[in-house]
Amino acid sequence: MSKVEDFLTLPEEQEIIDAIRDAEKNTSGEIRIHIERDSKRDVYDRAMEVFHYLKMDNTKQQNGVLIYVAVAAKAFVIYGDKGIDAVVPANFWDSTKDIIQSHFKANRFKQGLIEGVLKTGKQLEQHFPWIHGDLNELPNAISKG
Repeated sequence: MSKVEDFLTLPEEQEIIDAIRDAEKNTSGEIRIHIERDSKRDVYDRAMEVFHYLKMDNTKQQNGVLIYVAVAAKAFVIYGDKGIDAVVPANFWDSTKDIIQSHFKANRFKQGLIEGVLKTGKQLEQHFPWIHGDLNELPNAISKG
């Protein structure tokens, strides 16, 4: 599979968007997913570029998390902004990566993304709880490149 369109069905995308909404319900943190066919550069560097392009570095508390997926390269990166990265445990991103990776290896892409999103949401909730008046600063839609 090398096409973005073949990675997830529309109903699967909607389930992931619902998981993002659910994960963000009790936090001021922001979670986005970006999927593209391939990365012509290092996937971590590309994830940072997409993070900036999606204006995820403009959140009030610097608590945005991007899950970037390069389909043809069979690679993904979890990239957290400064605020969240400074407060989560050292192995947090590794444990989240392992959950996603185990599902991806079994071609359960939707489930891997949902579980990664929900785990990220729980951690954001712990460190950045929702406070009355908090706004959803970024769209929940899956972006594609």
